[in-house]
Amino acid sequence: MKQNKTQEETSTPHYWTAKVPEADANAPLSKTQLKAIADAQQALGVKLCTLPKDKVLLLKLPEALEEAVLESHRITANGAIRRHRQYLGKLMREVDPTPIEEQLAKWEGKNEAENARFHLMERWRDRLITDDEALTEFLENHPQADRQQLRTLIRNAKKEITANKTPKSSRELFKLIRFIIENQ
Repeated sequence: MKQNKTQEETSTPHYWTAKVPEADANAPLSKTQLKAIADAQQALGVKLCTLPKDKVLLLKLPEALEEAVLESHRITANGAIRRHRQYLGKLMREVDPTPIEEQLAKWEGKNEAENARFHLMERWRDRLITDDEALTEFLENHPQADRQQLRTLIRNAKKEITANKTPKSSRELFKLIRFIIENQ
C-alpha cells in the first residue's frame, strides 16, 4: 500500500535547524550535532524542573510543557525520572529556548542589565540613608513614590545604624525602592 506523505511530514523538523556556523548553514546537521542539540534541550527542561512553581508559571510555557515541569516534582522512581526527562526533551524541541534561557539568566543574576539595575537601587538606598538631599532628588525622579513612607524608613534605618541593630528598615527601604523603580 502506497502512502502519500504531506509536505510537513517530509520537511526537516524545526529542531534540526539549530545554531550552526554560517559556513555550514546549508550542510545537513550530523548525528552528533543533533544529539548535542537534543541533550541541551533536555538539560534546559530538567533545569526548569528545579524552579519553584511560581517561577515556572511566570515563564508562560506552553501548556503541555508547563504541566510536565510541574508533574516532575511528584516523580520519584529512577526509571520514571529518566523517561520523564526524555519526555521533557521532546517537549522542549517544540519551544524556542531563547526567552527561557534569558529569563533564567536574569533570575540567576547573570544578566548585566539586571545587575546594573540592582546596583542602582543599592546606591539609592545608601544615598538616601547618608545624604539628606538625596530624598528630594529621588522624589523628583520618581514622583509617584510615597514621601512619608520613604522618610519613615530612612529615619528608622539611620536609628538602626547608630544603635548597631540589624538593618531591618534598610532592607524595607530597598524593597520599597525596588518596587518604585520597577513600577515606574
